[in-house]
Amino acid sequence: MSPRTPTGIEDLLRMHAPQVLGALVRRYGHFDAAEDAVQEALIAAVRQWPADGVPDNPRGWLIRVAARRLTDALRAEEARRAREEKAAALAPRDTFTAPPPGADRAPREDDTLTLLFLSCHPDLTPPAQIALTLRAVGGLTTAEIARAHLVPEATMAQRISRAKQKVRGVRFARPDNWGQRLPAVLQTLYLIFNEGYTATSGASLQRRDLAAEAIRLTRTVHRLLSDDAEVAGLLALMLLTDARRDARSGPHGELIPLDEQDRARWDKAAIEEGVELVTRALSRGRPGPYQLRAAIAAVHDEATSAETTDWHEIRGLYDVLVALVPGPVERLNRAVAVAMADGPRAGLAELELLAGESGPGNYRLDAVRGHLLERAGDPAGARAAYESAAAGTLSLPEQRYLRARAARLRP
Repeated sequence: MSPRTPTGIEDLLRMHAPQVLGALVRRYGHFDAAEDAVQEALIAAVRQWPADGVPDNPRGWLIRVAARRLTDALRAEEARRAREEKAAALAPRDTFTAPPPGADRAPREDDTLTLLFLSCHPDLTPPAQIALTLRAVGGLTTAEIARAHLVPEATMAQRISRAKQKVRGVRFARPDNWGQRLPAVLQTLYLIFNEGYTATSGASLQRRDLAAEAIRLTRTVHRLLSDDAEVAGLLALMLLTDARRDARSGPHGELIPLDEQDRARWDKAAIEEGVELVTRALSRGRPGPYQLRAAIAAVHDEATSAETTDWHEIRGLYDVLVALVPGPVERLNRAVAVAMADGPRAGLAELELLAGESGPGNYRLDAVRGHLLERAGDPAGARAAYESAAAGTLSLPEQRYLRARAARLRP
């Protein structure tokens, strides 16, 4: 894609946006004002670059424009507060030039990682971490983030504003305990990807732009922390899962389950890259949760058909994963693996343990129960479970799929 095309310019801006924001916050502080200035610079680039051409130093151009907007805004604020002595300490607008030769030609990618850590500050809730990450690091507009989460733009603007207020005054530097904060960064990226790959509500099964943005951001983290096996595992998991996206839905947006997908439509290049990543990561020592999830995805992707899938290996991997992360999602997925390896009755026995712990209202558990009851020869029980699952999800494609399964089992 040429950098002079609209799509090429958009990709270029998304790549530089976190680096420009990091440069301004590092120099001036004022995270919220700097972020607004960067957005204005991006808008200016979208308007000017298609006609005037992309500058030789796009990052330096964006920094200059954003810095001018920021200094103007700070001067106005200082004037309103009658503190001209502080405004005088700011760099004069007409003397702000490009950084020293070469300084902007080597991207400060560690600023991107610092922004990720800042966006995943422990004082923020997970929804706020996701929103701030998409805005500050992903370069998405408030309207785009609101559409991705199916909320009004004003609601998302308030969420992002509150998040920026909470991190105001936080020193712009990678935290001393960054290793402790890295799991929150990875979890945030994983949640963004999951929402893009399987939307929790709405008319579409997938939000591909959101999943693609999660992959892009995770690639950035992997470039910066290439020796971290869990970062590699998360990137591998996203690639191996996203490789199936084109086969997951039919021509009218209907959901197609994994065992019925046309595997010729899977992205072979993404599978090869994902397998290579997880293989290298697993060779480094004791695997973490993302590596194990990626290994499970690799077993699925490397099988030539649903019938040749090695469910015994998948069950073994889930045994290890559940020992590390004994959460309801992991245990539900393990129950499916048990059913596929040892028969539906064995899987149903596992579900009974989960049902007693999670209580009513878990539509995914009901959906799995319906599938296993259907395989076990209990159509009435399967139909009831499918109908219960359909009533519990806000995703229209999932509702239609589950109701169709239930309708097929009516006498």
